[in-house]
Amino acid sequence: MKKVYASAADALDGLLFDGMFIAAGGFGLCGIPELLLGAIKDAGTKDLTFASNNAGVDDFGIGILLQTKQVKKMISSYVGENAEFMRQYLSGELELEFNPQGTLAERMRAGGCGIPGFYTKTGVGTVIAEGKEHKDFDGQTYIMEKGIFADLSIVKAWKADTTGNLVFRKTARNFNPPAAMCGKVCVVEVEELVQPGELDPDTIHLPGIYVHRIIKGEHEKRIEQRTTRKTA
Repeated sequence: MKKVYASAADALDGLLFDGMFIAAGGFGLCGIPELLLGAIKDAGTKDLTFASNNAGVDDFGIGILLQTKQVKKMISSYVGENAEFMRQYLSGELELEFNPQGTLAERMRAGGCGIPGFYTKTGVGTVIAEGKEHKDFDGQTYIMEKGIFADLSIVKAWKADTTGNLVFRKTARNFNPPAAMCGKVCVVEVEELVQPGELDPDTIHLPGIYVHRIIKGEHEKRIEQRTTRKTA
């Protein structure tokens, strides 16, 4: 089965539709699927729900889709770097479902493993727990969180072989693997693409069984908050 495509637009061809649910990998601006997000913007797909740790910044990452009003709802942990996100949320233009980071990652992983729900202590006694099932185990109260089952997963990896085995680098490894697992279809953009057998099996972080389409591209290295000091 062909997995390697020539461009982000080609890789997303036939997959996008208005109102779809997308799981996106990355943390801050690290390991975000910037090329695929750009292709979604160009396609004009609207009323999107995104499950993602954050929404990028105003002009990068999911932020570019907020600018064009293509996002209807965000399921996120942190949104503090995006002024347009704040404006849309406070004005009632954007729905927001806050999740603790660990809970969000586990919801994605659970969906990828076919687990419809799980119990966690995180959020008990807070607004996170409102409207959710509570259950006691060994005298401790837990809330039930539902697994995430997305229409599409978009992620970025450092390296892949043509069968879809993926290797992530450092921080990019946190949300990308679970995001990749929970979509009906997973599209990956990578910095390096090699032939089968060239990756050490012990270094593979996500097996190709989860990956349906791959593109190789050039990526921008953005920094959210650049902090410098004067040289002596």
